[in-house]
Amino acid sequence: MTGMNFSDARGPDGTLVYAIGDVHGRLDLLVEMHARIAAEIMRLRPADWRIVHLGDYVDRGPASQGVIEFLVRQTAADRRILALAGNHDVGFLDFLAEPDPVGLFARYGGVETARSYGVELDLQDMAAFGAGCRALASAVPESHRKFLRTLEFSASFGDFFFCHAGIRPGVALDAQDPKDLIWIRGDFHRHQELFPKIVVHGHTPVAEPEVLPNRVNIDTGAFASGRLTALVIDGAEKRLLTAEVRD
Repeated sequence: MTGMNFSDARGPDGTLVYAIGDVHGRLDLLVEMHARIAAEIMRLRPADWRIVHLGDYVDRGPASQGVIEFLVRQTAADRRILALAGNHDVGFLDFLAEPDPVGLFARYGGVETARSYGVELDLQDMAAFGAGCRALASAVPESHRKFLRTLEFSASFGDFFFCHAGIRPGVALDAQDPKDLIWIRGDFHRHQELFPKIVVHGHTPVAEPEVLPNRVNIDTGAFASGRLTALVIDGAEKRLLTAEVRD
């Protein structure tokens, strides 16, 4: 069996890599995670570093607007901070272009996203729904739209491949369908053979991070659990970092 096993995988020499799981509107947790990472970087003083966000910045949690604004500023300030696309981020853009009262955005947390922009979406009254959609379209600044439009679907550092949901088994990493990268579950989760690189992903909430020979799932359901998880890769060392904000 060929491929990369997690136990053997290494990050790029001299580069400390942080991969952060699904945020879903939890600005408090994202800010805390960045603070912890900044403190580590100051303490460890690596030659280089990267922070990779795995997508799903919006929906469900209370502060999607704040999360996007934070990431707009962070990614603009330092190119070592990367943000990948999640299915909810693409769904938000799709809703802004063509509002659908029964689509992903409306059914799975978009009401909270709209509320973070100061807009109430009524999914029952179509006249009110139309007015809410127009208000939301006006409330979302162009900088947020541009951020969402320009998100990459994957990144790779050392022996690790980063994406939101996973990959299609049997398809080369550089030939993956963007739809699979933000949506896939079953075929990817069931695949037990090794991949060319360790796939670091989120998309499917788990009570505890899943560290398997061929993939690592770091979506710990931050919007509900109050725990945001990151995988830290420092050469051959791999460890988990958690941000929690308690009431």
